[in-house]
Amino acid sequence: MTTYVRECSVVFRRQIRMNLRNPAWVLIGIMQPVLYLLLFGPLLKPLVSQFDAGTDNAYTFLVPGLLVQLGMFGAFFAGFSLIGEWREGVIEAERVTPAARSALLVGRLSRDVLQLFVQAMILVGLGYVIGMRGPIGGVALGVLITLIVGGACAAASNALALSTKSEDVMAPVINIVMMPVLLLSGILLPMTLGAEWLQRLSDFMPFRYIVDAVRAVFTGNVGDGTVLWGTTSAVAIFVLAFWWGTAVFRKENA
Repeated sequence: MTTYVRECSVVFRRQIRMNLRNPAWVLIGIMQPVLYLLLFGPLLKPLVSQFDAGTDNAYTFLVPGLLVQLGMFGAFFAGFSLIGEWREGVIEAERVTPAARSALLVGRLSRDVLQLFVQAMILVGLGYVIGMRGPIGGVALGVLITLIVGGACAAASNALALSTKSEDVMAPVINIVMMPVLLLSGILLPMTLGAEWLQRLSDFMPFRYIVDAVRAVFTGNVGDGTVLWGTTSAVAIFVLAFWWGTAVFRKENA
C-alpha cells in the first residue's frame, strides 16, 4: 500500500466511523427520491407513452432521473459535516500531519461515493420491485455515471464549505444552484414538454445531458450519442470540481 493510499484510507475510515455512529443520514438521503418514486411514479404511468423517452414504462423513465437527483442533492450537502469538523478543530489537527492535502479530500469523497452507492442500490432495487425494466449492464453503467456526478458534487460541496465556513451562507447558495438544475435538467419531466425558450435554456445545463445519458443506458441504448455526451459532461464536471476542492484544501492548509 502506497503512502498516499494509506493517507486516503485513514481519512476514509474515520469518515465511515462517523457515518456508522449515525446511519440515519443515509436513510434521510434516500427518502426524497423514494417518495418521488412511490408517489410521482403512478402519476406518470398514463403520460409516459406521450414522451419521446424510448420507453413506455414510467419507472424506467423516472428512476434514472431520481438517481441523478440523488447524486446531486445528497452529495451537495456533504460539506455541512466538513464545516462542523472545521469548527471542532479536526481540519486544524489534520493540517499538522504530513498527509497530502488532496488525500484529505479523496478520503472524504470515498465515503460520500460509497454512501451514494448504497443509496443508489436501494433506489434501483425498489424500482425493479415496483415494475422498472432495464438491462443489468445498462443499469450498472447508469449507476457508475451517477457515482461520478456524486463525486463531483461532493467535491464542490467540500470546497464551498471550506470557502464559506458557515452553514448560513452555504445553505442558500446550494438552494440557488439546485433549483434551476432541478427544473432544467429534466429529472422529473422531459424538457420537450416545456416552451421553446425553456428548452433552449436547458441546452446550457450539463446535467440535462447526464440525465439523458442515464435514461438511455437504462433502456439499453448504450450506443446512443447522448450516452457519450452525458458521460463526458459527468467526467468534465468531476475534474473541475476535484480541481476546485483540491485547490481549496491546499489553500486552507497553506
